[in-house]
Amino acid sequence: MDKLQRFSNRVENYVRYRPHYPAELAERLSALNILQSGSVIADVGSGTGFSAKLFLERGNTVYGIEPNREMREAGEAILSAFENFHSIAGTAEATTLQAGSVDLVVAGQAFHWFDVPAFKKECERILRPGGHVLLIWNDRRPDSTDFLKAYEDLLNMFGTDYKEVNHRNVQDEAMDAFFGKKKWNMFSVENFQVFNFEGLKGRLLSSSYVPAEDHPDTPFMLNVLKKIFLRYQENGTVRFEYDTKVYYGQLK
Repeated sequence: MDKLQRFSNRVENYVRYRPHYPAELAERLSALNILQSGSVIADVGSGTGFSAKLFLERGNTVYGIEPNREMREAGEAILSAFENFHSIAGTAEATTLQAGSVDLVVAGQAFHWFDVPAFKKECERILRPGGHVLLIWNDRRPDSTDFLKAYEDLLNMFGTDYKEVNHRNVQDEAMDAFFGKKKWNMFSVENFQVFNFEGLKGRLLSSSYVPAEDHPDTPFMLNVLKKIFLRYQENGTVRFEYDTKVYYGQLK
């Protein structure tokens, strides 16, 4: 599947059911003196605008770089109230931004889709001296509860290419290769979502590595999902637990 088109038919579910980023993330970055009130940010792979919104709400200027038209247009609609948001049809490897124009490059839930050497070169081009790169993931805990263990089993059963594109494939070695050995740091913030069954269904279908709604396997997959929900729900809901992980460093 073309990686630039993977989410074209998932946008509605993505907007409604994917986790946002906790405000504590920006507070930690400010405490680390990485994020300033006047920081200009390139949000690369900005998608529907979840990561951009975190910084826009603090008054930062954000350039959202998104190659997928459907995701980009959804982000433009969601962030239309922010005059300091600029949407750009570009890629991680060719943002179209001017050289030395940003203080931070942010990639939320996106780095694992990039051509990493080309992305690094582009970061070096557009960053100002002293600028940082932030790689962020909402990392769902696969085994912290019986429900999440069962959900992980479902993904392994029905996922079309779950193992191949899972962002957990990005290990410390990849951070060493990108930033330089031991030239990066990481912190983590707890995050969660609570879903009824319709929400859980939408959360599943927002993932590009499971069959789409019109796929022949989808009714069976949703039947299994329903059984998992009924077994583990409490008061009509189940809970997704995440660690929002932020990897950060400088490239020069």
